[in-house]
Amino acid sequence: MNKNGNVENPALLESYDELCGLLLKIKDKDELKSVFSCLFTPNERRDFAERWQIVKELKAGTTQREIARTYNMSLCKITRGSKELQKSDSGFLKLLALLEK
Repeated sequence: MNKNGNVENPALLESYDELCGLLLKIKDKDELKSVFSCLFTPNERRDFAERWQIVKELKAGTTQREIARTYNMSLCKITRGSKELQKSDSGFLKLLALLEK
């Protein structure tokens, strides 16, 4: 991976694509949680949950300072989520749209 977290090694890119395809086939939440427990450390899973919490709060109109104060998070972490939401092709926006369905 490069400094932006993008996979550059062709073999790793192939593995990443394969893994994404396999994850798409999982239809059961408990099964997906089990796979995530194998793939990610407890801290990594906590980080995912925090990022999602931040994004939902930002989308709801909560200010970055309010989020930082409420959840005891750094503004840098919250700003990252805010910047992602400003992108027109944001994966976060696509996930948030799924909540509305």
